[in-house]
Amino acid sequence: MPLLQSPSPVAPSRRARTPWRVALTGAAASALLLALGVVGETKPGAAVAAAAAVAMLAAALTARSLREDAETRPAEPSPETPSFDRTPAFGAVLESLPEPLMVIAAQEADDLAGRRFVLANAAARELFRISGDRALLVTAIRNPEVLEAVDESLFGGVPGEAAYETAGAQERVWKALTRPLQPAADGSRLALLLLRDETDARRSERTRADFLANASHELRTPLASLAGFIETLRGHAKDDAVARDRFLAIMSAQAERMSRLIDDLMSLSRIELNEHIVPHGRVDMALAATDVIDALQPLARQKRVALEVRAPSRGVAIAAGDRDQMVQVIQNLADNAVKYSPADAIVEVEVSAGQSVETAIALRAAQASRLSLVMPDEAPHQRYVAVRVTDRGPGIAREHLPRLTERFYRVEGQKSGERLGTGLGLAIVKHIMNRHRGGLAVESLEGNGASFIAYFPTACAEAEPARPAAGVETAPPPGGVAGVGATKVS
Repeated sequence: MPLLQSPSPVAPSRRARTPWRVALTGAAASALLLALGVVGETKPGAAVAAAAAVAMLAAALTARSLREDAETRPAEPSPETPSFDRTPAFGAVLESLPEPLMVIAAQEADDLAGRRFVLANAAARELFRISGDRALLVTAIRNPEVLEAVDESLFGGVPGEAAYETAGAQERVWKALTRPLQPAADGSRLALLLLRDETDARRSERTRADFLANASHELRTPLASLAGFIETLRGHAKDDAVARDRFLAIMSAQAERMSRLIDDLMSLSRIELNEHIVPHGRVDMALAATDVIDALQPLARQKRVALEVRAPSRGVAIAAGDRDQMVQVIQNLADNAVKYSPADAIVEVEVSAGQSVETAIALRAAQASRLSLVMPDEAPHQRYVAVRVTDRGPGIAREHLPRLTERFYRVEGQKSGERLGTGLGLAIVKHIMNRHRGGLAVESLEGNGASFIAYFPTACAEAEPARPAAGVETAPPPGGVAGVGATKVS
């Protein structure tokens, strides 16, 4: 027997009108016969007049009865007016709800194993793997708070509420709401259980809290350093020229660090604000990579690191997007590669056109670990312009790869020393790639360097596969580059 069904309109009762019609008809006939029988014997003309009057009265009463009948009769539904007969049944509506919804039945409060599902929509059956009718509640939900909220509605007649988390490959956070229902025909107590998915809201709140905690920590360290040195310079070091110059240099570095952090936070905020707007410019990625390498030459010379660019000829690697943000991606990746490269090492920046997702992120080292950090919504036959930045640094352990694009995240053992940064570079790269509907992947072999691959959609649909231009080297030259800061571009 279904618990819920759509109501059907009931026709108005006609018991009050049926005796009225019978009495009206009988009275009219009796009056007519009496008039014809009694009056007709004395005055035939008066009998005819009386019969006419009775007929007129009967007609008037009959017309009134029909008018009342028409006023109380339910109107026929017009094609433009919805009615209950044309709306879906309640069962179909509940079945299509995206949120899990269940009706729980129970007989006795002491029978903890007697709580059963008597109704579960498709979302609930999929979430709890419910296959049969009247399945036990405790086989699907074991959370004590949810079970207590259900009991409050079943036997206390009051609404309940509880938080509920499901484990698995992806943790989900639910808000369980319970409401009491009218008892069933067999006397069973009924309660409604609805689960509302709050995973995204909880994740956003956790991200916001983590961001505030990390940002305050990153700012607190240089501020504490500045305050300490200022206090020292006001005291015994104010007359020590050597100490004063050394402290001022440290204070300047800390101030620059805070300035970079604020700039990165503002940049990340602007990118997130426009992340839903797809850019439509045309950018030659070979020229963009060359500009980035030229700007990084001073840092590379200071670190004694060689920069090498390999790219096709001008006009071949044309990507669709915002040039400033694309340059920012290459710069962030190349800057990290230079920071984590040892002296006399080579940082390679390779640009290739006409790539599919598979060819763009193909492994170069057989033993390396690879992870896609950003995956595009790949369209059929879509081609990309890929930028691969490779260093010969310490590499990244496999367990750290999934968290590389988190804000302020740094690999253990690389948080201090000369490799100072804001911890926002890869987070910025991630959001730029999301805006450009591109992808980002990392390939790393611990102890043997890492490669980051950013690939952007091509500016034209019929992009041809990349062909190395004349004079462009497709592999590192034996023995490395000739000198520090050397570039190889066609």
